[in-house]
Amino acid sequence: MPKRILQGTVVSDKGDKTVVVNVERIFTHPLLKKTVRRSSRFHAHDDDNQFKAGDLVRIQECAPKSKLKRWEVIGAGSKG
Repeated sequence: MPKRILQGTVVSDKGDKTVVVNVERIFTHPLLKKTVRRSSRFHAHDDDNQFKAGDLVRIQECAPKSKLKRWEVIGAGSKG
């Protein structure tokens, strides 16, 4: 099964080798037909501590690395 890849913004880089990534999704509500924003925060493994708060990154599913970390950073994201 392919691993999911998401793009989001780093909101915290305080943990060692860990970043917290906020992923926002936009969809149309099925009944109200209004555009809705929903966001989720994921703890991701950043082995080199290279990403800082505010960076746009791509994360990929991985095997559990700790209690909360089930994602790993695979690189910088792209605008657009």
